[in-house]
Amino acid sequence: MAFEKVNVNDLCFSPVKAIGEDWGILTGVSGKGFNSMTVSWGSVGVLWSRPVVFAFVRPGRHTYGFMNDGEMFSLAIMNKEIHKKMAVFGSKSGRDVDKYKESGLTAVFEDGVPFPEEAELVFVCRKIAKGDISPDWFIDEGIDPDNYPKKDYHRMFIGEIVTVLKKV
Repeated sequence: MAFEKVNVNDLCFSPVKAIGEDWGILTGVSGKGFNSMTVSWGSVGVLWSRPVVFAFVRPGRHTYGFMNDGEMFSLAIMNKEIHKKMAVFGSKSGRDVDKYKESGLTAVFEDGVPFPEEAELVFVCRKIAKGDISPDWFIDEGIDPDNYPKKDYHRMFIGEIVTVLKKV
């Protein structure tokens, strides 16, 4: 499948639908390689006058180390029609299986940053900030018990978008 580079300012899409319903595959890259996981939380927007992706990863996920230690990552927006294939990326650990091989998806690279060839839209990002979610963030008292019964709070990674690829 072919991709074309597009200007982030020319995009017209709903991040709420794309990430929350269609899902994404987040791939962290470090000196140890890469690992990918399914995501349905996150955002695309502007921070510090830069186009950014906000990605959230729990410390227990294998992808966490790659996101934490590496400089680059990708967020691939997927097609809802392949949720069954994507389920491998959310239910199995890269410590134990090759998620791409098991799912039937194909890893391809842009400037050394991997993403699934089956993606509809890809954000290649350079990590510019990170921080841990903590209970004192929550104003709505239902967020903590509903989302963190194990108190395994996400780390938020903010990546400046350096390349956007759109399936052609």
